[in-house]
Amino acid sequence: MPDIGFVNGCFMPLEEATVSVEDRGFQFGDGIYEVIRTYHGQPFQLDAHLTRLERSAKSIELPLPWNLQQWAVYVHDGIKRSSYPESKVYLQLTRGAAPRDHVFPVPAKPTAVMTVCEMKPMDPRLQASGVSVMTMDDWRWGRCDIKSVNLLANVMARQKAKQAGAFEAVFIRNGQVTEGAVSNVMIVKAGCLLTSPEGEQILSGVTRTIVLELARKEGLPVEERFVTLDEFLRADEVFLSGTTVEVLSVIRVDSKPIGAGTPGPVTLKLQAAFQRLVS
Repeated sequence: MPDIGFVNGCFMPLEEATVSVEDRGFQFGDGIYEVIRTYHGQPFQLDAHLTRLERSAKSIELPLPWNLQQWAVYVHDGIKRSSYPESKVYLQLTRGAAPRDHVFPVPAKPTAVMTVCEMKPMDPRLQASGVSVMTMDDWRWGRCDIKSVNLLANVMARQKAKQAGAFEAVFIRNGQVTEGAVSNVMIVKAGCLLTSPEGEQILSGVTRTIVLELARKEGLPVEERFVTLDEFLRADEVFLSGTTVEVLSVIRVDSKPIGAGTPGPVTLKLQAAFQRLVS
């Protein structure tokens, strides 16, 4: 079963896929991306991911080479070509190759890249036991709502977390929790689910939206507001949400136990509801 590459409308083996060294995504981080996973061979929430791709592109004045319907055709085609039971699809769109200059090239000729690789689910033991996270200052740029390929701050944060024995880095800005390096963050306090509001300080995850819908269907009160670091540390439950982590319990923050130090009842309920949805 091959890993699939795709560049500007052409499929090929992944090892044959290349772009120019003058591509602005490589030289400036001038681009956007999306990550989509499959369940039972079908891309999950594809429309939502492609809509966010379009929104990110508009935010940086980057023209899409195809409409969303054609993007969807390419995604389905790539999944079919890979033949993996479950796939992880990566889409990237940059402003293209041009002589190095900070201003936009005119006309811009975007570079569209896709890879389709095998999706390796998270270790079920982590899902059952929960994970540890560490907090750190959020020194990313001011437009976190754009899914930009500028991920150096996230990369460094995740590396520091790994070196500290933590699964994820949780960003703190002006004393308030924003999100994780690769996930959205939610807490439970007195039976209420709280999470950072949509806006420029977070990337509003596709899974985040689904989890909030599931919580409301379960009759859980939901409040979208920033929580302080003190509230975060005193939460009854904490969990992460995201395409690759799904719904993942946090049992320790900065080596301090959350609640009883085990996955809490609300998290377990939402985990189960999410699994029912995808299965």
